Amino acid sequence: MSAYLFNQENEPDESDSITLYDEAGRPLDCYVENSLEQEDAQYLSLMPVDIPVVIIAWEEDDDETEDAEAILLEDQEEISGIFADAKAVLAELDLSLKYTAYTLTVSGELPPIEDEDILTLEIEGNDPAGEMEEEELQFLASFYHEEERYSIYTPLAPLLFLAKAISETQIELVHPDNDELKHILEELLFEDAD
Repeated sequence: MSAYLFNQENEPDESDSITLYDEAGRPLDCYVENSLEQEDAQYLSLMPVDIPVVIIAWEEDDDETEDAEAILLEDQEEISGIFADAKAVLAELDLSLKYTAYTLTVSGELPPIEDEDILTLEIEGNDPAGEMEEEELQFLASFYHEEERYSIYTPLAPLLFLAKAISETQIELVHPDNDELKHILEELLFEDAD
């Protein structure tokens, strides 16, 4: 369920925003990047107002010659357990960490991108074949929690959500891998590129 504050008669701009809520009731403020009327429904591409971040856990190998394996944290309990430490280390960079819906976010000004601060992480793709996709992440900070090493990164590619308007006051997120919606997603992205 989401609060939906979008004037359907106007073209979307940065003043148009929506607050998404996850099952836990956490909010995520998003800009409406684009809108498309299709088959008696309105679809929206949404981008978070604040900067999305991810937390990586480093699994140390027993063999000292091997590099540590980067593991993307997705378990909400584990994220909750280290959240205070992550928030404190980002505060030192004048960044404010927020426990928002669907992704953690930060507000503030990111440091400049340096090539040596970019991590390329292979993540499981969305296609049924289970192919791995590469995602580039910018390093922000590292910290330890109970002798485990963690790092905080922000994706270099923008995070977009696809949503469908249910009524003038509600929207629902839709999965972009739904074959019926792929052409709608492509049209929304193509219009964003213009």
